[in-house]
Amino acid sequence: MPELPEVEVTRRGLMPLLGQAVAQVIVRQPSMRWPIPDHLHSTLVGNKLLELNRRGKYIIARFESGSLILHLGMSGRLCLLEHDIQPEKHDHFDIHFTDGRVMRLRDPRRFGAVLWAGLEPAAHALLSVLGPEPLDDIFTGAWLHSQIRSRTSCIKNVIMDSHLVVGVGNIYASESLFRARIHPEKPANKLTLVECDRLVVEVKATLRDALQAGGSSLRDFFGADGNPGYFQQEYFVYGRTGQPCKICAAPILSVRLGQRSTFYCQHCQKK
Repeated sequence: MPELPEVEVTRRGLMPLLGQAVAQVIVRQPSMRWPIPDHLHSTLVGNKLLELNRRGKYIIARFESGSLILHLGMSGRLCLLEHDIQPEKHDHFDIHFTDGRVMRLRDPRRFGAVLWAGLEPAAHALLSVLGPEPLDDIFTGAWLHSQIRSRTSCIKNVIMDSHLVVGVGNIYASESLFRARIHPEKPANKLTLVECDRLVVEVKATLRDALQAGGSSLRDFFGADGNPGYFQQEYFVYGRTGQPCKICAAPILSVRLGQRSTFYCQHCQKK
């Protein structure tokens, strides 16, 4: 699933559409994770795209008449294309702009979403429950330490909870915990303030490094311009079971936590 860096890379790739007016909306497959609203053509045609923002793993496209919430699901992509590029089998949703370009949602597994959020997207049920952004100033070691004092679940699962902090998915949780030298199975409420400080620093650094590399392209992710990301070449632990740790040469281990594969070094990340 695309995580925060991949969604942010996608958002940035769509920025050339700002200020352009909608010429046409085409829905080829309305049955996504939730049905695509059938009023979008009449609602959006003639409206200019005013802003493209991101909240966690959601892109919010603000038009003159209101906002769309876009989610890439497990395998989705938002592509910026010329109008004469013919749709393929899994191209389910288009917004055509008057300058001749198209924003197209491609989603083989159809877990993505296109939802109408009206004039107050922050009040939408999907967005109103989200925690702070990990790259914002509010996300500090002291803040994290105060939030997890009563949480007995393992820190890997806690740091992936979007009600606590948004956008830190499976890849970047594993990588950040390794960089912070914290075992993923350690109970969250056992982390010291020093460990929380270290973890926050590494979450921010890992996400920024991933953004710099264009995100991670493991299976389905490509940016809006069709280019892959390269952060997977820098992984310390994710997907490297049995391979030597880049720091100490011990074999990387994996365990299932919260139904997700989790990767760690038992030497560098002691409980």
